[in-house]
Amino acid sequence: MYSQSLVFAQFALIGLIIVLSQGLFSNLGALVVLGVSVLFGLWVLAYNRLGNFNIRPELKEGCVLITTGPYKLVRHPMYTAVMLFCLAFVVATPSYVVVSSFALLFVVLGLKAVREEGLWCAENEAYRAYMKVSKRFIPFIY
Repeated sequence: MYSQSLVFAQFALIGLIIVLSQGLFSNLGALVVLGVSVLFGLWVLAYNRLGNFNIRPELKEGCVLITTGPYKLVRHPMYTAVMLFCLAFVVATPSYVVVSSFALLFVVLGLKAVREEGLWCAENEAYRAYMKVSKRFIPFIY
């Protein structure tokens, strides 16, 4: 139930950010961030086959640890791509509600990441080593 709640919160916040944002296509900065998010997301998909990851913060049976490509930069690159995508809408409409929703999305994705990491650590010694050499969302920072 916890995992489903996090996924629901994630999509509700993404929807709220998109619905409340205005002027995305008339803001050059927002378009640049949007383009980076799409390119980064496509790069992630190129390194991780669709059946290997799960929208819910649970491990799929037979999942494989990937530590190359974008996964060499951060442990949760798809979450990074989602945050960049939503950041484009924040840049376009930096209102209190949109910025607050973005901050809450960051928290929700953080909770999902912590849950996934706990599951990986319980199942895979290599993941514990991977955590020591990689950041969660932002290369070299966090």
